Amino acid sequence: MKWNKFTLKTRSEVEDIVISTLADVGIEGVEIQDKQPLTESDKQQMFVDIMPDIPDDDGIAYLNFYLDVDENKEKVLADVRAALAEMQEFLDLGECTITESETEDKDWINNWKQYFKQFYVDDILIIPSWEEVKPEDRDKMIIHIDPGTAFGTGMHETTQLCIRQLKKYVTKDTELLDVGTGSGILSIIALKLGARHAVGTDLDPCAVPAVEENKEVNGIPVEAFDMMIGNIIDDKEVQDKVGYEKYDIVTANILADVLVPLTPVIVHQMKPGAVYITSGILDVKEEVVKEAVVAAGLEVVEVTHQGEWVSVTARKPM
Repeated sequence: MKWNKFTLKTRSEVEDIVISTLADVGIEGVEIQDKQPLTESDKQQMFVDIMPDIPDDDGIAYLNFYLDVDENKEKVLADVRAALAEMQEFLDLGECTITESETEDKDWINNWKQYFKQFYVDDILIIPSWEEVKPEDRDKMIIHIDPGTAFGTGMHETTQLCIRQLKKYVTKDTELLDVGTGSGILSIIALKLGARHAVGTDLDPCAVPAVEENKEVNGIPVEAFDMMIGNIIDDKEVQDKVGYEKYDIVTANILADVLVPLTPVIVHQMKPGAVYITSGILDVKEEVVKEAVVAAGLEVVEVTHQGEWVSVTARKPM
C-alpha cells in the first residue's frame, strides 16, 4: 500500500501551532524537518560519537503528513488551507505552500512513539503510557502522559520551564487556569503537586480525549480538572465560562505572538496577587513578552531560561 505524502513549508517558530491546526482537521503523525540547533539534552539522548552537522537555522520548517491513497485528498487539503488561511490573519506562517509526492507504506501514526521515552524533569518522572515504571522509580512523583494527537509530552524545554515554576508556586489552595492545555500535562502536574482544582482551555478538540485519558491514567478525579474548547482571547462566552478574578495561577505555554494578545485579557481571570507563568518564548522574543506583561499591569518577578527558550513569570498586584 502506498501513501500520498504532503510537505507544508512554514516558519520553524510556529511549527508547533501549525501541527496543532493540522490535528484540528484530522491529520496525525506529522514529521518535522527543520534546522533548529540541538539542545544539550537532545545531544545526550542521541548516544552517538559524532554529532550530525546541522546547518545554520534558516527559520524554515517542512512538515510532512501522509494520506491513504484512497482518502479524499482534495477535501483534506481544502480543509488544511482554510484552517491555515484563518490562522494567517493573526500569525505569520511564512510561505505556507504544500507539495505532494508518494511514499511506501509505513505506520506513520505510531512511529513517533519510538522517540518518546521516559525522562525526569528534576525529581518528577514523566513516562509514556506504553512504558513500565521501573521498581526503583515507584516512590517518585510519576506522571503518565500519552499525548495522543494533542501537543505536550513534557520533553520540550518550554514545558519543563513551566513545570519548574509550578513547583515553586502551587499550594493546596491553588485554582489553576491552563491556557493551551494540550495533553493536560501542566494541570495534571499542578494537581499532583497539591493544587485544589484546574481548568484547561484549548483551541484543539483533540485535546479533550487526550486530557480525559491522561486524567484517568494519573488518577485525577473527574471534578478536579475541567476542560473547555474555545479561544479565550476573543470569545466572550469562553471568558465568562472560565470566570473572572478566580485563579491563583495561570499558565500559558504558547508562542510569544499569541501571549501578547492573550496577556491583557487573562489578567481579568486572575485574582489579585495571582501568578502568571508563560513560556513558548524564543529568547529573541523575551523583551516583547515582558513589555506585554508590564503593559497589562503585571509585575515581572522572574525570567528563566533553558536553551534558547524563555519563561516569564509575573504577578498581579494585590
